[in-house]
Formats: sequence, structure tokens, C-alpha cells
Amino acid sequence: MTIDQGALIETTEELYESAPCGYLSTLPDGTIVRANQTFLTWIGMDRQELIGHKCFADLLSVGGRIFYETHFAPLLQMQGFINEIAFDLTCADGHSLPVLANTVQKRDAAGRPIVNRITVFNATDRRKYERELLLARQKAEQATRDLKSLNETLEERVAQEVAERLKAEEALRQAQKMEAIGQLTGGIAHDFNNLLTIIVGNIELLQRRLPEGADRLQRAADHAMDATRRAATLTQRLLAFSRRQPLDPKPIDVNKLVAGMSDLLRRTLGEVVVLETVLGGGLWRSQADPNQLENAILNLAVNARDAMPDGGKLTIETANARLDEAYVEAFAEPVPPGQYVLVAVSDTGTGMDKATMERVFEPFFTTKEAGKGTGLGLSQVYGFVRQSNGHVRIYSELGEGTTIKIYLPRLLGSDDEPAEMPAKSPVMVKGAGETVLVVEDEPDLRAYTVEALCDLGYRVLEAAGGREALQIVERHPEIELLFTDVVLGNGMNGRVLADEVVRRRPELPVLFTTGYTANAIVHHGRLDPGMHLIGKPFTYAELAAKVRRMLDGS
Repeated sequence: MTIDQGALIETTEELYESAPCGYLSTLPDGTIVRANQTFLTWIGMDRQELIGHKCFADLLSVGGRIFYETHFAPLLQMQGFINEIAFDLTCADGHSLPVLANTVQKRDAAGRPIVNRITVFNATDRRKYERELLLARQKAEQATRDLKSLNETLEERVAQEVAERLKAEEALRQAQKMEAIGQLTGGIAHDFNNLLTIIVGNIELLQRRLPEGADRLQRAADHAMDATRRAATLTQRLLAFSRRQPLDPKPIDVNKLVAGMSDLLRRTLGEVVVLETVLGGGLWRSQADPNQLENAILNLAVNARDAMPDGGKLTIETANARLDEAYVEAFAEPVPPGQYVLVAVSDTGTGMDKATMERVFEPFFTTKEAGKGTGLGLSQVYGFVRQSNGHVRIYSELGEGTTIKIYLPRLLGSDDEPAEMPAKSPVMVKGAGETVLVVEDEPDLRAYTVEALCDLGYRVLEAAGGREALQIVERHPEIELLFTDVVLGNGMNGRVLADEVVRRRPELPVLFTTGYTANAIVHHGRLDPGMHLIGKPFTYAELAAKVRRMLDGS
């Protein structure tokens, strides 16, 4: 193929029009008299629209026009050239085009300006690069400042970090210690409750069968019963601390409960201690076992009274409270942030030092004289509150007094009426020959339960385990109540037995008994819905009342 070399030669005009930069020629007053196609394409204008009708300054942004008039034009007139001046051109479609302009002024022999030749370079990529470079420089400078600040405060930050870690480790050790003590005391209390049930039951049987006139024997039996009641109270407090006591939580109006305790508290505190209650308005409802909450407040009041031997003031306050994340994250034990009902008990007593406050919730720890206290009051409060998904906090200063704050979670979405004051002593009602199946793997305890129920007028069948009990249920359709221990041997606990029995006889009521609640019936210390429980040790009267209510369907 033959190539015409003449066709490859580009004219000067062609090179001018298609140059990679824009070329402009303007009169000394700025009127554009010539522009190449590259420049016209950049700004989106026709040649006829631009030539003779626009000045270079007309194409600039507002800031660019000001700079053109105040700096660019005077400097060009003075020295005849200007290189790499940054402008933003306003294109026909309104968008901004960053450019760099080099300008040379052509003059005649007399030195008068004739024309300005402007070479315009598209600076879009350069402007982007400059912004990125500036941002990188700013980041580098910030990193330098941060590093300098880190070096200046490094020692302080390390010391703070070490202190926080030591604090967290100490809190964790405290939580682990409390958990270990709780497991130990809970196991002891469970076994002891079984023994107490047998002791209490047999003392009651003796009391009922003593002949008339045996006053000395009756007094001895009464003293023995009083001792077992005190032992049962201690055991219950151990279970409370270990969070293994069976709770029956109900919606509670804390203001009503505190107000109802006022007379009891005044009698307990005596004349030298002034009681003041400050009940918060619009108090939220909470959910807890009302019996245990009453016991907790009473324990705190008794401790406060003992801390004020010469008299003082006890204040019980209620309020709505919110625990935020910043507050709860400092504790080793999990405390969910959220809304709580606060019960605060404050005294003006002797107060406590830091070492005492660190141990005050441990069972059997007491600052009282020998024989003046068991050391289980505050541990019971602690266990009950934690088992109720709440939080307890103590503030104290020597010589100033102590405040203990109980936080119980706010109850949402319940239409149940708040619980009234805790129920009083049970009313003993005898049976009318109904058949009760007793399932208990402890022989002595089973023997006492069977004898007590027979004495109450019931027909009693007994089994030592779950499988034996199922066989008895199959043979005796006349059984009207299943009374079973939760913890049974041979692979079938009381809950599994009850499920099997109810599957076969859905109408048969089931009454459980247990010494503590780390088992299948109670989840985190709370009874499953529809479950009925009598805790060990139970008295003759308590057993009579509970069995009668179960059989009557109430």
C-alpha cells in the first residue's frame, strides 16, 4: 500500500486546534478574540458564542474574578507574564473545571499591550493529587502529635492500666470467693434441711402424744422445737446467700410493702432510734418474693439499730433508678444496665472501714461481740437480691453511718396486681381420707412424712424412687395427690417423675419438696409456672395447710 506522505503533514492550525491544552488570545481589556477547539470542548461552548462576546474573567468563579482584577491583571501589566496561576472555570453546564493558566502579553514597539496569549492546562488530576497529598500530610502531622502525646503520657497510661487490671482481678477473686462459699454453704444447708425436717417432725409428734400433766416434758419439747426453728432460720439464710432458696416472685408495690412494715420496724428499732420513710412518687413496680424482701429490709434495720447503740436515725427511701453501662461495668458479677426500683436503708451509726466493707456480705462474718449475731443477715440480703436479678451496693464511712442500696429490676408488661404483705402462719386443716402418694428416697424423712399425713387423716402410699412410684400410680387410680422430693436417686428425679405421672393422669396435682433449688424444678431460683413447692424443713402445720390447699384446688 502506498502512503501519501503529504497527507501525514499536519498544518500549524491543526496542531493549534487539537493541542492537549487550551489556547486563548484576548485583547488588553480581556475580550477573547481567539480560542482553540480543546478549550471550547472543555467549557462546552461554541466558537461564535465565545469569540468577541466573553472576557476571560467572565469564565472564572467569583473568587477567581476578584483575584483577576486585584492581582492577576496588575501583575501582568507590570511584568508582562504570569506562570501557573490556579483558576476555576465555570463551564456552560455549570460544573467547575480547575485549570492552571500561563499568560504572556505581546506589546508593540512603543510598549503598549496588543494581545494576551493564555495557555490553559486541565488541573483536575493535579488538584485531586494535591488534596490527597494535603490529607496525607494532615494525617501524618496528626499521627506525629498523637505519638508525641502518647510518649508524654505513656508512664501514666501504663500505671492506670495496671491499676485497672489489678482492680478487675481483685473483683474477680472476690466474686469467685463468694461463689465458692455459696456452693459450700448451699450443700451443707441442703443436707441439714433433711435432718431438720426429721427432727422437727418427730418433736411435733412427741408434743401431740405427750399425756396431760407432763408439763416438764412439754417444756423440754418446746425448747427443742425453738432450737430447731432457729436452726432452720440459719439454714434458710445460708440458702439465701448461696442463691438456692426457692423464691416465689410476684409483682410488688415496694412503697406499699415498706409502709406496711412501719409498725414492725418501729417496734424492732426501739425508742432510741428514729425511723423515717421517704417513699418515691410514681414508683415503678418490681417483681420479687415479698416474704424475702420483707426479711431483707428487716435484717438491714436490725443491723442499723445495732450500729447505733446510743440512738440515731434510720431512713428507708424508695425511688426509681437507672443503672447505666458505665456504672455496671465496674462490677465482677454481671449486672444488666437498665431500670430498677431502689430501696435504700441509711443509718447514722458507727460506719465501716474499707476492709470490713469488703467482707460484710460473707456468711458468718460479723463485727458484733460473741453471741450477739450470726453474721448471716447481710449475706441473706446479698443472696436474695442477686437471686432476684438485682444488685446491692454499700456505702459507709467510719463515724458517719452506712447506706445499703437494694436495686430490684423494674417489672414491665404485667397486669398482675401487686402482692400484698406476706402471708402469715398457716391454718392447720385435717384430711378426709384422701389418698396421697409420698415419694422420698431418705427413709427417715419418708417415715416422718407418712406418719404426719396419716395422723392428719389421709390414706398414704409410699415409694422410695421414681420407678416404684410409677408402678403404684398404675395400680392405684384412687391417688388424689403426688407428694415427691425433687432430688431422687436411680436416674429419675422428682420433676421427671411428675412429668410421667401427669402424662398418664393430667388431672393429678403434684406437690414438690426440696432442701434447695439447684435442680430441675427451679430455674435460677424461680418456680416454673404452675409448680407447687413446700421447702424443707416443713412443720406439721405447714404440711397440713399445703396438702389441704392442693387437694381443694386452691
